[in-house]
Amino acid sequence: MNIKRILIPIDFSEQALNASKVAAKIAKQTNSEIFLLHMIEIPSGIVDMGSNNNASTPAALLFMEKIHDKFDEFKALPFFEGVKINEEVRFHKAFSGILSYKKELNIDLIVMGSHGVTGLQGMLIGSNTEKVVRNSSVPVLVVKKPIDNFTIDNITYASDFSDDTKHSFQRVVDFANTFNATLHLLYINTPKNFEATNDSKKRMKQFIANFSLGNHTLNIYNDHSIEKGILCFSKDANTDLIAIHTHGSSGLLNFFTNHISEDLVNNALRPVVTFKL
Repeated sequence: MNIKRILIPIDFSEQALNASKVAAKIAKQTNSEIFLLHMIEIPSGIVDMGSNNNASTPAALLFMEKIHDKFDEFKALPFFEGVKINEEVRFHKAFSGILSYKKELNIDLIVMGSHGVTGLQGMLIGSNTEKVVRNSSVPVLVVKKPIDNFTIDNITYASDFSDDTKHSFQRVVDFANTFNATLHLLYINTPKNFEATNDSKKRMKQFIANFSLGNHTLNIYNDHSIEKGILCFSKDANTDLIAIHTHGSSGLLNFFTNHISEDLVNNALRPVVTFKL
C-alpha cells in the first residue's frame, strides 16, 4: 500500500489531537503529507454556497480568519515537525464533506479521532465516525486515546476467512507490509458458532495460500462474543492496532453482526483500521 496523502478531520478537540499525533508518526514513516480538514456547519445565508463552498460574506470571512489562526497554533505543535501539512476549511456537513474532500485530493488514508459513546459534543462523535468507517473507499484509522510512542509492529486482523473477504484482504496485507508489521490472523470461536480448531485452522491456511504474507501468525480465540474476543486477544497479544473489514450498509458480513465494526470503533482502546469490502 502506497501511503502518500493522509487526511485528518479536525475539530481542535482532544480526540483530534490524539489522531494527529498518530497520523504524524505514520507520515514520517511513509514520507507522506498531511491534509487537515475542518468542517463548519453554519446557516446558508452566511456562506455563498455557489462558489465551491467558499466563504464570501464578511461574517464568514471573519469566522474563517479565526479558524486559520487556530490552524496556525495547531500546526506549530512539536509532533508535526518535519511533516508537510496542508489545511482546508469547508462549509459542509461533516460526514459528506470528509468523503468529498477525500475523493477530491485522492487521499490514501483517513485518520480520525473518536469520542465513542461518551455523549460528548463535537464534530466526530458517534454517527459521523461510523458513517465514514462504513462508506470510505480508503482505509480509516480511528484513534481513541493518547498514544505517545505509536508504532505499527503488530496488527490483529479479525475475520471469518470466507471467500467474501478475499478480494479485500490484499489491501490488509499491503498495509501490514508498508510498516513491516507482523499480521496476527484471528478467528473468534463463540458458543453460538462453535467450530473445531482444526477446521478453523484449515480454512485459514486455505484462505492465505495465494497471498504473499510477511511475518504472520494464525490464532483461534474462544470467547462469549466476537467483539469481546477481538478486544481480549488484542490485549493479550499486545498488538498495536486492530484491522477489520467493513460493509457499506451494515458493518461486517457473515462473521460479524450488523454493527460490530462500529462497536469496535467505539469501544476499542487500541486504534482500529477498517477496510471496506
